[in-house]
Amino acid sequence: MTSIGTGYDLTNSVFSPDGRNFQVEYAVKAVENGGTSIGIRCKDGVILAVEKVITSKLLKAGANKRIATIDRHMGAVSSGLVPDGRHFVSRARDEAGSWRKTYKTPITTKDLASRMGGYLQAYTLYSSVRPFGVTAIVAGWDSELELPVDGQVGTGPSIGSGGKVPGMTYGGPGLYMIEPSGQYWGYYGAATGKGRQTAKAEMEKLDLAAGKLSLLDGVNEAAKIIYIAHADNKDKEFELEMTWISNLDGPTKGRHQEVPKELLDEAERLAKKSLEDDDDEEETKDDDKPADEDKMEE
Repeated sequence: MTSIGTGYDLTNSVFSPDGRNFQVEYAVKAVENGGTSIGIRCKDGVILAVEKVITSKLLKAGANKRIATIDRHMGAVSSGLVPDGRHFVSRARDEAGSWRKTYKTPITTKDLASRMGGYLQAYTLYSSVRPFGVTAIVAGWDSELELPVDGQVGTGPSIGSGGKVPGMTYGGPGLYMIEPSGQYWGYYGAATGKGRQTAKAEMEKLDLAAGKLSLLDGVNEAAKIIYIAHADNKDKEFELEMTWISNLDGPTKGRHQEVPKELLDEAERLAKKSLEDDDDEEETKDDDKPADEDKMEE
């Protein structure tokens, strides 16, 4: 890639003759080398999980969080350069706070994704900055109700940004992934990082678009997916970090919180057991294969 981009990869503001922005492509490469992050949209909430690779035995367990709260009803996780991810979170919090101050209502997941997409895209336009080396997954529960905001209750304008158009349905789970280019999409299941392809394949098996997966079942599935995706990075130990946001009647009451330790421990136990069962099944197949071949020769 470097030889192809020679002369065209020294700044953001230059396209190659075939229309490529090499600085953005290099940022994507940084994301692909990061730990796996996923988001799962369930019928009654959203789950975020990340494979937090342990780079040193001296690191304190549970420290150096990779999933952050953006607003009370929203969280974000990222893969790639950790400092870039922290700056992303800081800016996202500013955007959420600005929205509350202006419209007297919590920002929706889609609107935050739109604002942050524009922010990341701006870092691909000027030679004085470089693209963000992260892909972020933003999850939230957008309430259809009027919520108290700093002691006030408001819906903003009747139409337009922050407003509610009569006759339209509002609220529910939201899940968006924002890439270094500033491009963002809404997802039922999103994955980024080193094990993204494996994670995507596993999420496709869940048929998330059908909207039948519950939040509690989603916790178990998220743990299993992270453990399976870790096979792409199995030479390093990792710590599983997971958060969730339920509907207003669920366990988190519409707030972004860490998954309780007892639930997370049980999900990890089931994930490990599932992997062991799969390994045993593969070994059984390998043991049976020579016998089958001998029979065919006879």
